[in-house]
Amino acid sequence: MKIAVFPGSFDPITLGHQNIIERALPLFDKIVVAIGQNSAKKYLFTLEQRTEFIELSFNSPKIEVISYNGLTIDFCKTVNANYILRGIRNSADYLYENSIAQMNKAMESDIETIFIPTIPELSAINSTIVRDILINGGNVEQFVPSAIKNKLSL
Repeated sequence: MKIAVFPGSFDPITLGHQNIIERALPLFDKIVVAIGQNSAKKYLFTLEQRTEFIELSFNSPKIEVISYNGLTIDFCKTVNANYILRGIRNSADYLYENSIAQMNKAMESDIETIFIPTIPELSAINSTIVRDILINGGNVEQFVPSAIKNKLSL
């Protein structure tokens, strides 16, 4: 079974995340959307909210949402994943993600990282900017999955 882990904080999930997952679905038997927990990071939405947002954004039995702590590479082993899925928006993302992929490969040679480039019209969207817009009372409807638009009020 081909299982991929798509890790992130998803605070909140964006159309960019959704697009990467939907485009990757035909490649894998299962995609685990893995919500990483970082005690040093301050989240806008609770883990429960982020999980709900992701679950509402998809209607596929091939997608599972799980939270985790620690290294992504270790989490992959717990869910029997041989792939890590990453979206790439630009060259800066590539440089950063490639370094992580190389370190992961050194730690666990059986796990491959798969990069999927973001489609051009979604490449400017990221959770940090969406959070900033939300915090300042702006409208984020064009940046998030339609299923969660009404759930993002602060």
